[in-house]
Amino acid sequence: MREYAIRQVLSLIPVVFLVSVISFALLYVLPGDPATALIGERVTDQATYNALRHSLGLDQPIWVQYLKWLGRALHGDLGRSIRTGEPVTQILLSRAPISLYLGFCGLVVGLVIGVPIAIVSALRPGSWLDSVTTVFALAGIAMPSFWQALIFIYVFSLFLHWLPPTGYTSIVSDPILNLKMIAMPAVVLGTHTAAVLMRQTRSSLLEVLDQEYVVTSRAKGLAQRHVILIHAMKNAMIPVITILGLEIGQIAAGAAITETVFAIPGVGRTAVDAIGFRDMPVLQGAILMLTISVVLGNLIADLLFGYLDPRIRYR
Repeated sequence: MREYAIRQVLSLIPVVFLVSVISFALLYVLPGDPATALIGERVTDQATYNALRHSLGLDQPIWVQYLKWLGRALHGDLGRSIRTGEPVTQILLSRAPISLYLGFCGLVVGLVIGVPIAIVSALRPGSWLDSVTTVFALAGIAMPSFWQALIFIYVFSLFLHWLPPTGYTSIVSDPILNLKMIAMPAVVLGTHTAAVLMRQTRSSLLEVLDQEYVVTSRAKGLAQRHVILIHAMKNAMIPVITILGLEIGQIAAGAAITETVFAIPGVGRTAVDAIGFRDMPVLQGAILMLTISVVLGNLIADLLFGYLDPRIRYR
């Protein structure tokens, strides 16, 4: 198992490198200029503009800028924010726990809603409950997260006055207020995951329930709960783990929208703000951090594959 884990980790290093190269190149070929965003569009002093570009290193070839950035990044230095002058590493590390907490809550919501409903739906295929869950799953996949967030704010904050509309409070300082503030963002973030897991788990479980070992377990007189949870679910979860690994990427991407709508100071909102200010070091650092989170999520999924199906790790 150790060799299998080492191989998976080593295979992810080129992925992170390629993403950093592509994202760096795309950021610096997009229209706009960090120097212009910093001093204003109507600057008339060309010498001041050129001096600012030189101080920021923007007058160097893009491959030189990337190699310098990569060298610093390998030592944990992602540069300084063009807008505030703060170290990018410090900015992102202060916001990463908030994004991780939100992503974890969204993943828990997706699992708690999606998997139990999928099991009930698979045990009663073609029933009215199965039809209702199918409609719910399609709606959860199709509905944009920002639109769902606005609906939640209107219903639960402005109309019912149950939850705060926006903002974030640390769970350490006020646990009750934190739960109230994180409830809507977590549900919005977890809805798509719940819908995808619901359909995939149902389909996989239906296939497993027809296998001979499940029929034999039932013939031995084992309780339905024991057959489903102990025998069927372990094999049914193998394709679901694949979807779950991909959904971690969806959660990381959706967190940027969710954090922006609900004014949560996480990495996603920091990246969105950096786009508006053309703060390239912060944006590049945020992309790198989100990439690593997605890569780690897929790594965990691969390791779970090896646990659930030993044939995979012995290949």
